[in-house]
Amino acid sequence: MADSFDAIVIGGGPGGYNVAIRLGQLGLTAACIDKRGAFGGTCLNIGCIPSKALLHASERFHEAETDFAKLGIKAKVELDLPAMMAQKTKVVGELTKGVEFLFKKNKVEGIIGEAKITAAPSNGNLGKIEVKLPDGKTRSLTAKNIIIATGSDVAPLPGVTVDEKQIVSSTGALTLGAVPKKLLVVGAGVIGLELGSVWKRLGAEVTVVEFLDRVTPGIDLEVSKAFQRILTKQGFTFQLSTKVTGVEKTKTGLKVTVEPAAGGDKSVIECDVMLVAIGRIPYTANLGLAEVGVALDKRGRVITDTHFRTNVAGIYAIGDCREGPMLAHKAEEEAVACAENIAGKAGHVNYDAIPSVVYTFPEVATVGKNEEDLKAAGVKYKIGKFPFTANARAKTIAATDGFVKILADAETDKVLGCAIVGPEAGNLIAEVVLAIEFGASSEDIARTCHSHPTLTEAVRQAAMGVEGWTMQM
Repeated sequence: MADSFDAIVIGGGPGGYNVAIRLGQLGLTAACIDKRGAFGGTCLNIGCIPSKALLHASERFHEAETDFAKLGIKAKVELDLPAMMAQKTKVVGELTKGVEFLFKKNKVEGIIGEAKITAAPSNGNLGKIEVKLPDGKTRSLTAKNIIIATGSDVAPLPGVTVDEKQIVSSTGALTLGAVPKKLLVVGAGVIGLELGSVWKRLGAEVTVVEFLDRVTPGIDLEVSKAFQRILTKQGFTFQLSTKVTGVEKTKTGLKVTVEPAAGGDKSVIECDVMLVAIGRIPYTANLGLAEVGVALDKRGRVITDTHFRTNVAGIYAIGDCREGPMLAHKAEEEAVACAENIAGKAGHVNYDAIPSVVYTFPEVATVGKNEEDLKAAGVKYKIGKFPFTANARAKTIAATDGFVKILADAETDKVLGCAIVGPEAGNLIAEVVLAIEFGASSEDIARTCHSHPTLTEAVRQAAMGVEGWTMQM
């Protein structure tokens, strides 16, 4: 085993393992260090992948339980939660092994341990990293370049202690041993609504408390309101503009005290389990960053330039630990660009073409600018919308909630953004992501032939609607 590399990556999540693999592909020696014990980061081990496995399984269960009869299918359905959890674990294990295979294929050394930077690369000297190994020993490594890809951690709720049994983070919500009768979700963002959907489908009563006055803060306001109406119709209960001020454990569960965000009378919500999902914070602790002079912003994120360089020469940062949306695919894009920059190539990320998806049913997907962004920037724009109630394929699969909304520049017709709430939104958005990446116009989408009958026609019809020539009913 070598102890000196062209680059050492701290963090083995989607950003970390991808930057290491890309460095290997470009002919550079690389090592990737992660303290979890399995590569893949939060996303693969306790985030994106296990949550999507449970979302898929719970959606199939709910569909069989409630919708099969409408299609002329008679079925008796019974939940086997241990088997559902076992399937989730199996998927995670397979994908973790896939990362290890790619390391070997691209000559990347994967190291399990806790890394700390002890010296920055400078004046021709190599950077130094000490790795505390699982057996308690220490391994000293050197590198020309150091890449921080340590991701993020669960944001704590002041005054509330997460025990991962009754009061859980997303981690505990993915491993509950039984379906709670009443689940209280604190936070109406992506994580809270996805995991709330899992347990709602499996039989829990779900109440969502959100400090702000809307669900999914940051996405198109019209889409956010429509999404909340759909979830309410599914049985979610929302208390918006509300904050949690205390939690009491009782013999039968939890008593959670809430009050209006602006102040006012308090009330108590009783539940079996409370999920704290108020966001995530960058993980930058115990890395030696302060000692080597790496600057952080007020939110604890590593400050970088457009080439992912920190203020300390030879040290880079990508993914959740730097600015921007905390998304696995954003980290992957930055990983490739950062590796290419280090290798002397022209790596670049177009942040207007980074999509975001909520994997509920229906899904919500967005890319580019929303109306609020464009109004704030003084950009004149046109809107094209098309409802899934008018899409033939959506009717045939009984999934007509939602719509496609495309925003285009009023003068050039360049696509500026898109929001989709509806079936397969996460897949449908890819077409618009590509359009934005290539600087296409709404007319380019509108004049591109789409197969019939497909959900993709809704995207085309929305694009046609920008100029007012939607044709389908």
